[in-house]
Amino acid sequence: MSNSETPAGQVSTPFLPVTSNRHEGKTIAIMPAYNAAATLKRTLDDFPPGVVDETILVDDCSRDNTAEVARELGLTVIVHDQNKGYGGNQKTCYRRALESGAEYVVMIHPDYQYDSRVIGLAVETMKLGILDVCIGSRIRTRRETLQGGMPLYKYFANRFLTTVENSVLGQNLGDFHSGFRAYRREVLETIPFERNSDDFVFDSQFLAQVVHFGFKMGDIPVPVRYFAEASSINFSRSMKYGLSTLGVLGSYLMHRWHLKKSPLFEVKESRAVNESGGDA
Repeated sequence: MSNSETPAGQVSTPFLPVTSNRHEGKTIAIMPAYNAAATLKRTLDDFPPGVVDETILVDDCSRDNTAEVARELGLTVIVHDQNKGYGGNQKTCYRRALESGAEYVVMIHPDYQYDSRVIGLAVETMKLGILDVCIGSRIRTRRETLQGGMPLYKYFANRFLTTVENSVLGQNLGDFHSGFRAYRREVLETIPFERNSDDFVFDSQFLAQVVHFGFKMGDIPVPVRYFAEASSINFSRSMKYGLSTLGVLGSYLMHRWHLKKSPLFEVKESRAVNESGGDA
């Protein structure tokens, strides 16, 4: 029997070789920072060699010497003259990353909570065209997550919100509320993130926008650490964030069902002009 023949009773299935469609380009890590002087170097030390071309840190009016430490470590540093909030900080990060020619942007907090060793894995999923957005999931198993230090109320709140978000948005993420995220340039150019909140709900709005604009989103496991210096919001702000996230889902559904338009899900003005072929 020749190699091209199929034994009796077996169905011939053509072998489709995997083609390499890698998309290279500049990778920039962005760090929205607030009082991160004590943990910044440890976070950077875990970066795999050669996976990041530039690191941009935006200091949101810290009370410590975060900016000085970042400059000493050779980072590109931007300092806000007043605190603009977590979402406002991200807006500055993304604007600067796009201006600097990033094709891939990875957000990692400089508080050493997220394991930066997985940056290369996140970027690779995008370079291969598998994902447009890669999220680092903190929750692989309940035991591992709780033993790692996540407060019990946050764990159950995360499970509830992530389940609801997956259902409404038609996704299957393990953790919608991770601070480890990676984006292709086109995502940041398309999504009108400047319209988003300057507070923590920026992240929930952004992922709902990712779905609305049709980008491919998935996740990878990322180990996390909970300790005194790691940033975390308190119970009252967590409650506000959770309710605000549910509000985002409501706005998403209302917009999708054409009941009430939301500017969060409207095309950027500049992009709308380009798609129409010029000014009216």
